[in-house]
Amino acid sequence: MNYRILIADDEVEIIDFLRLYLEKDGYHVIESHNGKDALQKLKSEKIDLAIIDIMMPYLNGYEVIKEIRETLNIPILLLSAKNENRDKVLGLGIGADDYITKPCDPLEVVARVDAHLRRYYRFGSKQEVEKRMLVVDDLKLDLNECILIKNNKKVELTSIEFKILKLLMTSPGRVYTKQQIYEAGWGDDYIVDDNNIMVYISKIREKLGQSDGESYIKTIRGLGYKINRSKQ
Repeated sequence: MNYRILIADDEVEIIDFLRLYLEKDGYHVIESHNGKDALQKLKSEKIDLAIIDIMMPYLNGYEVIKEIRETLNIPILLLSAKNENRDKVLGLGIGADDYITKPCDPLEVVARVDAHLRRYYRFGSKQEVEKRMLVVDDLKLDLNECILIKNNKKVELTSIEFKILKLLMTSPGRVYTKQQIYEAGWGDDYIVDDNNIMVYISKIREKLGQSDGESYIKTIRGLGYKINRSKQ
């Protein structure tokens, strides 16, 4: 499949550089040079993955990602010259799936694009179609549409949020370690990256709300996290 990649960056050289490698790998590249135009293209065209720069005219990358997450759960790679940890945590916290620091290796960017698209679209496989829904109390995780339904209302999830919640809801009551959660969410070998996990667990909790005054996701100190068992 010829996936369509949006690159939003006000540096034309960066877009041209990444376009060269992505198109060589078979991707169709759509370019944008400011935040407003990026959002317009996302509304008017089918985009499979977005690479968003932080510093852009009109709307910055953070604002663009917030807008995207109102309606779409496509993979988003945040591209930035900023290398401080708080910038990465902020970007991941508002909905980005990955963070790439400039100057970047184009081969690494292509590899990350490949990985995110592969993980995102594998949910359409025959195996997933046969197992359509995970249910815990009033939470229903639709494995075909990659969305969460709570009290018959749709809750939008990022791809990483979806994968973490899918892991937890597969076996309610089971405690999953940070390593297991990281590998399920990011698809990579675990590294000491507790901040990312904490940010995503916090965002999922915020979207889930509470049940009987308690969070659905429990922290098991020194071990990891679990989702509460279904009510009996």
